[in-house]
Amino acid sequence: MQHFSAEDWITYLNLEAHPEGGFFQRSFRSLEEVPERNRVLYTSIYFLLRSGDVSHFHRLQSDELWYFHAGSSLSVHIIHENGEYEEARLGLNIEKGEKPQVLVPKNAIFGSSLSQENSFSLVGCMVAPGFEYEDFELFTQKELLKDYPEHEEIIKKMAYVTLPE
Repeated sequence: MQHFSAEDWITYLNLEAHPEGGFFQRSFRSLEEVPERNRVLYTSIYFLLRSGDVSHFHRLQSDELWYFHAGSSLSVHIIHENGEYEEARLGLNIEKGEKPQVLVPKNAIFGSSLSQENSFSLVGCMVAPGFEYEDFELFTQKELLKDYPEHEEIIKKMAYVTLPE
């Protein structure tokens, strides 16, 4: 198997910069709809994160399933609706607690990061009901620290100081 770099994957999959951090490209969009939500049944993207970058804390109004594809394992940092923090490890090293799939429940605040230097992680993310930008919320450190002061360390690592323009 040929080993691709992050830049190879970005080029091959035609990935673009994402407002939360990292790179993405939509891969699938359902043709079926969920009428009561005015959304398609599901959407799916490729998402690539390089070491040194973070996918900043954000929230969706739908469940999101993450699937590991290539590179290094990834930490998905989740603040659940009840305020509990969880670090889910996405990868293939089962002996170290990694899982090849991770669920982020709707309305959770979450982001992702890599711990291995000089690496990247390529994952797939499926949102059901389907993703729409109007359901996407990014957060500042100040906003999150007001509601979750007990998670200050991870909030300062994973949330923007000021939102990008």
